[in-house]
Amino acid sequence: MADIQTALDNQPAARTDEGAARQPVILINEIHKYYEMGETRLHALRGISLEIRSGDFLAVMGASGSGKSTLMNIIGCLDRQSSGEYFLEGRDVSRLDRRVLATIRNQRLGFVFQGFNLIPRTTALDNVALPLLYTHATKEERTQRATNSLAVVGLSDRSASLPSQLSGGQQQRVAIARALVNQPSVLIADEPTGNLDSRTSIEIMSVLQELNDNGLTIVMVTHEPDIARFAKRIIEIRDGRLRRDEPVAERFCAREILKTLPIPED
Repeated sequence: MADIQTALDNQPAARTDEGAARQPVILINEIHKYYEMGETRLHALRGISLEIRSGDFLAVMGASGSGKSTLMNIIGCLDRQSSGEYFLEGRDVSRLDRRVLATIRNQRLGFVFQGFNLIPRTTALDNVALPLLYTHATKEERTQRATNSLAVVGLSDRSASLPSQLSGGQQQRVAIARALVNQPSVLIADEPTGNLDSRTSIEIMSVLQELNDNGLTIVMVTHEPDIARFAKRIIEIRDGRLRRDEPVAERFCAREILKTLPIPED
């Protein structure tokens, strides 16, 4: 894999905000979320408070129906809380209209999903450049930034490949590169290893750990305890409440684990 720091250095300088530097990247205070289902009210989140600072790597765990997906949708500005406060980089996003929220999702948040969500008949480079179509970047700038993002995930030599010509792990790397192309403040990864075998999962966690080591804040949903141990901190949601929030006691290092595994045959 290409040296991640070198590749990141080739990206345009990240935007800074002195006020935001003193604030948590994400601050959630007493969040509640209700869903009205006919005459029934479903209380999905029950007073969750959470603080995520720059450079954190958070694993969010919880059983199906626990509320973790609802929480992630709120963090990703895909849904709004019913009550409580949510500040992203010091900004109260609950007061913003849909147009501004769409801009925030495009420019300040990066998303990686279990399904890679790549456009089948589009090259890796053009898949990565897609979010830049909604900015004022020129075609040359879009190409350069997408090229740099592919270098970050070690796929400089596959820029012209279609998704069907890539392995599952390579497709997920393209998806990560696409999430990075707008230099987000937070990378939101929803079950990023869910469709991958064990070795490829560790390779993807190695990419995420290196990105985090270089300062990227990551919030990852996973149902796998072993995958959660690649993060720095674990929270557990149960019945809509925050039941656990603690640092990872014995954190896995993906790069070291990969050294112990046999090299796969072609």
